[in-house]
Amino acid sequence: MSGHSKFANIKHRKEKNDSAKGKIFTVIGRELAVAVKEGGSDPANNSRLRDAIAKAKANNMPNDTIDRGIKKAAGDANSVNYETITYEGYGPNGVAIIVDTLTDNKNRTAANVRSAFTKGGGNVGTPGCVSFLFDRKGQIVIDKEECDMDPDELMMIALEAGAEDFSEEEDSFEVITGQEEFSAVREALEKAGIAMAGADVTMIPQTWVELTDEESIKKMNRILDLLDVDDDVQATYHNWNE
Repeated sequence: MSGHSKFANIKHRKEKNDSAKGKIFTVIGRELAVAVKEGGSDPANNSRLRDAIAKAKANNMPNDTIDRGIKKAAGDANSVNYETITYEGYGPNGVAIIVDTLTDNKNRTAANVRSAFTKGGGNVGTPGCVSFLFDRKGQIVIDKEECDMDPDELMMIALEAGAEDFSEEEDSFEVITGQEEFSAVREALEKAGIAMAGADVTMIPQTWVELTDEESIKKMNRILDLLDVDDDVQATYHNWNE
């Protein structure tokens, strides 16, 4: 994992989110709703909901907004049912891209995702065409400026809770877990009073693709920007080594 710290990307996303909180709050609101429908409204008995709440707090969503979202999902039997759909495809120079969506309108979402790829010179492929190039892992990033704990102690807490890997970067610590162990490790760090800059189950590339010409970089950014503003898109993963 060394050499590919995502902390800079997280900071970049947060800066963008500060100017577009409506988008990130929509994304997290849907995650809260799906978590409640799947496992109930009590976080103590619903690990997916606990993870969604932690993500909401990491993105500065107000507590009353979180509570309203949970109560709405729990109390409205006729609320919108979102369907999870994942798209896979290619960007410039064969960059692998995975797009996770939660949607109440499959046709709209499919058209928007295909349009984003096309406008950036890419194309949507068949399911499984690029996912084999990624590993689904839990990823927790800790800002060094927000953590006073000794790195060895921090590492031991993470590993004892079930983490697979711990690495130290220039300005952050990164904890990698298996998908099933993510919640337990995140909660262990939370109980230890560790502030997390980012904590989510993500797709980590096995290999990386370099883009060296300005046109390819421009096209790749076009795809990512269009996907970023689409409310149906929950997350976008790629193996472009920015």
